[in-house]
Amino acid sequence: QVQLVESGGGLVQPGGSLRLSCAASGIIFSIYSMGWYRQAPGKQRELVAAITSGGRTNYADTTKGRFTISRDNAKNTVYLQMNSLKPEDTAVYYCNAGLTTMNEKGGDFGSWGQGTQVTVSS
Repeated sequence: QVQLVESGGGLVQPGGSLRLSCAASGIIFSIYSMGWYRQAPGKQRELVAAITSGGRTNYADTTKGRFTISRDNAKNTVYLQMNSLKPEDTAVYYCNAGLTTMNEKGGDFGSWGQGTQVTVSS
């Protein structure tokens, strides 16, 4: 069984920062690509950032330059550092993992965790 537990969300003012964490279990973490997704009410899930097992990263255009994805294989954890937050970043943020699949739909696991709520508002 795979478990992905997101944490670190909260309420922040525009321009503020948050660091999200996703702790993984049930997979050989070091060989998986990891991705952060978000979904706002009334919108489709969006792939925000991804990092391969080798450390290559990709970002959505809307977050490029503001968000940084990283991973700590020793802790089985992937992070998303979010700076210069904007109201449009408000969403529930999820993570997923993939060996062969990592796209807008998700990774290899069709089941999503609880996510962590990020609210950017003054």
